Amino acid sequence: QVQVQESGPGLVEPSQTLSLTCTVSGGSITTSHYSWNWIRQPPGKGLEWMGVIAYDGSTYYSPSLKSRTSISRDTTKNQFSLQLRSVTPEDTAVYYCAQGDGLRTFSGEINWTDLESWAQGTQVTVTS
Repeated sequence: QVQVQESGPGLVEPSQTLSLTCTVSGGSITTSHYSWNWIRQPPGKGLEWMGVIAYDGSTYYSPSLKSRTSISRDTTKNQFSLQLRSVTPEDTAVYYCAQGDGLRTFSGEINWTDLESWAQGTQVTVTS
């Protein structure tokens, strides 16, 4: 029943901040024990887990991206957002948000079946 939909720009200049928002319907982002994840897939590569915000607002990040990543939420709009700072062309990827039924963190590549409801994905290209 839960559906997630992304929005945000498809082009970001190097050194700037990538920002995406995920809007949730069919469920509340504060409902126990849902979690709300960001994942990306660079060209020709697998799914890379970036981080998660839990139903209580707690955040957890992939160690490789922790220093540049922020996940936040707006409970009044039932939305959660991703900010990735200081982007480079290596950050070019399809970015996804997805719901998890329980709080899990990941390391390295994940599978589509590791999470529940996926957004359509947004192609973000970092270029001048």
